[in-house]
Amino acid sequence: MRSDAIKKGVERVPHRALLHATGVSRRDMSKPFIAVATSFNDIIPGHIGMRDLERFIERGIAAGGGVPFFFGIPGICDGVAMGHPGMRYPLALRELIADSVESFVNAHSLDGLVCLTNCDKITPGMLMAAARLDIPTIVVTAGPMLSGRYKGKRLSLVGDAFEVVGKFKRGEIGEADLACFEMESCPGAGACQGLYTANTMACITEAMGMSLPGCATALAVSAKKRRIAEESGEAIVRLVKKNVTSRSIMTRKAFENGIRIDLALGGSTNTVLHLLAIAREANVSLGLKDFDRLSKQTPHITDLLPGGKHFMEDLDYAGGIPAVMKRLKSKIAVCPTASGLSTHQIADRAVVSDENVIRSIDEAYHEEGGIAILHGNLAPRGAVVKQSAVSEAMSVFTGKARVFEREEDAQKAILSGDIKSGMVVVIRYEGPKGGPGMREMLAPTAAIVGMGLADSVALITDGRFSGGTQGCCIGHVSPEAVERGPIAAIKNGDEILIDLPRRKLELKISAKELKSRLKKVKIPAPNVTGGYLLRYSRMVSSADEGAILKPF
Repeated sequence: MRSDAIKKGVERVPHRALLHATGVSRRDMSKPFIAVATSFNDIIPGHIGMRDLERFIERGIAAGGGVPFFFGIPGICDGVAMGHPGMRYPLALRELIADSVESFVNAHSLDGLVCLTNCDKITPGMLMAAARLDIPTIVVTAGPMLSGRYKGKRLSLVGDAFEVVGKFKRGEIGEADLACFEMESCPGAGACQGLYTANTMACITEAMGMSLPGCATALAVSAKKRRIAEESGEAIVRLVKKNVTSRSIMTRKAFENGIRIDLALGGSTNTVLHLLAIAREANVSLGLKDFDRLSKQTPHITDLLPGGKHFMEDLDYAGGIPAVMKRLKSKIAVCPTASGLSTHQIADRAVVSDENVIRSIDEAYHEEGGIAILHGNLAPRGAVVKQSAVSEAMSVFTGKARVFEREEDAQKAILSGDIKSGMVVVIRYEGPKGGPGMREMLAPTAAIVGMGLADSVALITDGRFSGGTQGCCIGHVSPEAVERGPIAAIKNGDEILIDLPRRKLELKISAKELKSRLKKVKIPAPNVTGGYLLRYSRMVSSADEGAILKPF
C-alpha cells in the first residue's frame, strides 16, 4: 500500500508515534488509510448537511476495513458571491482545491480518497485532484435542495430570487411577495434545485463512473443520500484493495459519456470549462470540437430548470442518471465505474419512472444536445451557449451592440430600463485573465428575463454564466478582450449576428476594419494589484483551454 511509506519499518517509529497520537491503533496499521476531503462549511446551502454525511462515510470506511482521515477543503457559494467582486474567486478556487487535495494526500502517502463535495467549482476541483493523483477515488456529491413553496407554486433560487428582482423593478410583484420569495425559495440544505452547475457536475461525475449510481440526484435531506454515503465508504476500500485508480475509470470514453449525459440533460455551460480542465489532469485529449460534435449526435431529452419546468427532485423520482443512461444506452460507451458495474449494467438495471421527465430519444425535446459551440470573427477560438435554454425566436438574431466594460454597469443599465428590444449586451474584460476569474453573469441575465426581454435581447461576454442562466446568452468568447480578442473591438451600435443552427457569432464589420480597431484598443489597468488573484491572472489560460493554470 502507498501508506506503507509512513507506517512500515523501524525507521518509521516516529511516524507511527505521531499516528498513534491521533488514536490510530497497532491493528489499524495493517489497514488501508483513506483520505476524506470534505468541503463542509456553514455558508453554502449545498454543504451545510455534510457533517451528517461525513458520519456515514466514516461508518462505511470502517465497515469496509479502512481507516478514515478527514481534512477540510475551502468552498465558495457562487450565489452569495454573485454580482460583486467576490465572483472573481470561485473559478480561481478550483485550482486551489485541486492543489490542496493533492498536497494532503501525497504528503501523507494515503491509499485512497473520498471526495465529499457539492456546488459549482468544488466538485471540478476535487475531480482534477483525483485525476492528477491517479489513486483509487470515489466522489460523494451532497445532493440537490428541495423546491420551495409559495401560494401553491414550487420555487427555485434562480427563477424566484434572482429573476424576481427584475419583476419587482417593473412593478409585476409587490414588496410583500418579494419578501416571501426571498424567504421561501431556498428551504434548506442542498445544491440549488435546477440543473445549474452544481447539479450538472454531480450528474456528469456519476455518468463518468466516479460516483455510485443514484448519487447525483439523491436529495441532500434524504435517507437515500446517507445510504449512498455509507456505501461509498465501503466501496473506496474495495477499490483500494483491487487498485482501481481514478484514471482507469476516467478514460476518454468516460468523458464522452459524461458529455453526452450533460447534453441530454441540457446542463450548465460551465461544464465545458471544467471537463477540459479535468481531462487535462487525466491526460485525456479533449477540446471544444468534441462538445459540438457530440451535441449534434445527442438529443435533449429532459426539460429541467432553468430553461424547463422540472426540478432535480423530479429527475430523481423519475429514475435519476441511471434512467437517463438507459435512454441513451445505444449512444454511451461501456465503461467501468466505481460501483464495480459497467455503465451498460447500470443502464440495464435502471427504471424510467416518469416518461415525461426523461423522454425517449424518439420523443426528445430537441434533436440536438443542450450546448453548442459558436465560431466566427468575434470568437475565432470559440464561444459557448446553452442552446436548450434559448427560445426559437432568438436562435437566429441580429442586434445592435451595447457595450459595457464590467458586469455592474450592464446590470444597472438593464434594471434602469436602458436596454431595449433588439440590443446585444456586450460585457467584456471579464475573462479568465481580465476579470480576473471569469465572473458569472447570472445577475444581468436574470435581470433580462425579469424585465421581459428574454426573447428580444441577447448577451455576449468573455466571462461566463451561471448554470441558472436562460435566454440567448453567449459566454467564454475566446480570445478574451484583455488578450486583444475581437470582443475588445466592438463599438456601441455595431451589428452582431448570432446564428445557433450555423454555429456563427459575427461582428458585421470588414476584416480590415476589425484589424484596425484592434490595433487601437487600450487595455484597461488590471482590476487587482496583489494577492492570489494577481498570481492567478498571470498564469491562467484562455477559456477555450479550460481556464487552467499553465506551468511556468
